Amino acid sequence: MSAPALSDASVTAEAGRRRSIAVISHPDAGKSTLTEALALHAHAIDRAGAVHGKGGRSGTVSDWLEIERTRGISITSAALQFEYGDHMINLLDTPGHADFSEDTYRVLTAVDAAIMLLDASKGLEPQTLKLFDVCRRRGVPVITFVNKWDRPGKGVLELCDELEQRIGLRPTPLSWPIGEAGRFVGLLNRADGTARTYRKTPGGANLAEETHFTAADAARELGEEYQTAYDEAHLLEPVDRESFLQGKTTPMLFGAALANIGVKQLLDTVLGLAPPPRAQAVDNAGAKLAAREVDTPFSGFVFKIQAGMDRNHRDHLAYIRVCSGRFERGMVVTHERTGRPFATKYAQSVFGRERDTIDEAFPGDVVGLVNASNLNVGDTLFDPDGAHVRFPAMPAFAPEHFAVASVRDPGRSKQFRKAITQLEQEGVVQVLISEYRGDANPILAAVGPLQFEVAQFRMEHEFAAPMRLDRMDFGLARMVKPEDLAVVGAASGMEIVRRRDGAWLALMRDVWRARSFERAHPEVQLIPLDASED
Repeated sequence: MSAPALSDASVTAEAGRRRSIAVISHPDAGKSTLTEALALHAHAIDRAGAVHGKGGRSGTVSDWLEIERTRGISITSAALQFEYGDHMINLLDTPGHADFSEDTYRVLTAVDAAIMLLDASKGLEPQTLKLFDVCRRRGVPVITFVNKWDRPGKGVLELCDELEQRIGLRPTPLSWPIGEAGRFVGLLNRADGTARTYRKTPGGANLAEETHFTAADAARELGEEYQTAYDEAHLLEPVDRESFLQGKTTPMLFGAALANIGVKQLLDTVLGLAPPPRAQAVDNAGAKLAAREVDTPFSGFVFKIQAGMDRNHRDHLAYIRVCSGRFERGMVVTHERTGRPFATKYAQSVFGRERDTIDEAFPGDVVGLVNASNLNVGDTLFDPDGAHVRFPAMPAFAPEHFAVASVRDPGRSKQFRKAITQLEQEGVVQVLISEYRGDANPILAAVGPLQFEVAQFRMEHEFAAPMRLDRMDFGLARMVKPEDLAVVGAASGMEIVRRRDGAWLALMRDVWRARSFERAHPEVQLIPLDASED
């Protein structure tokens, strides 16, 4: 069945109260901590945790994979949905580690705005710059939150200059720190001059106690530090929503996520400035439809597949971003890639590792479909009562690390093959098949070496199929046309492999080897793999 008819106005109203956002940052900037602090302020959780291994505190809601708790890092993306006031927030936590930037890229296709989290002592760092570039190319507006202001760090105006000079975003402060980094007194509201001071709670497990001051009281009680903050904040232009949505400015806030300071102001900023779900661009192979409006029948796309969430079952979850219309559990939709009907009986809402049955969802929401084994990342689903739609494919990042995988125990070969397929479906690694090595020894390809470590960990602990990885002396992959396979395959220092989608790739040491080959064979084109080319 399709979803029951719902008025365009009702769908538009539901979409209008949604905010779908992601948090991007360099590793260790406090991303998972901020994610939980936002949930705490929305009363979605009663007590915040911190990643196990950092002070022995309990694990975060969003870092739930065993290796994440062991290593104290975020290597998967997580979805948290909670209500705040009259709004529904879909907050997607992303992997902070650069080796998992491909997963982050996919998450950024499913949000309408991003929070760029900066460490006050470090400012803009390499991974942050890379992820901001993705946001800019995709037209995702960015709110900046400077974290860890309760520790020594850079000067506030220095950080503002860094934003404008390095990435071309003019900072427009909403809040401003009273006191320099490491001597944090409180926060100034730039709009009205009011101020708040904070009293921390142990470990930031609960909301910080606040004291509010009018502008006059703050000037009298907080003295010179308040006046300095006031003067500095007014050196910069005020927030303008239109220029923010155009990607010209970034609303800027300060705080300390671990102490739950400044987090409420950030949450209010998301509601007030971040855009609701908008029409999604489509790729309909020449069809006239240029975008899918939110008030049209249901459509959505798969941006992530995750397994290992329930240790008692070998299930896996397909994360669907709802783009248009009303989703209702049990509705039968069309799987665009296969053209076949797809039943959505087992639909769930996701809150970190926790899952609950969901009956309906609207544009901007994230729906988890359980045991949807025939869904791949990038697949489109749509209501057959509406127009046919296909959302743009998600290109894979070019891998730079390669290793031959083999099962350690031949008796576990069947489990090994099944597990490798599942890890590829999730996007943990790319799997390449060499005719020379055969299906029993697939080549795993990764953007970064930590992906191999995660794959090995999960193969042993989740699938009970430990594997051996033999690193290959390759660092570059290029796509090859079928008519050029014989020439490329005969060249020294190259190996021909096949990707799951049927594409042929040539593996080689580096770009110098590629250029050398192209000089010797100008009639053959080695096609770069580049996920940044939308």
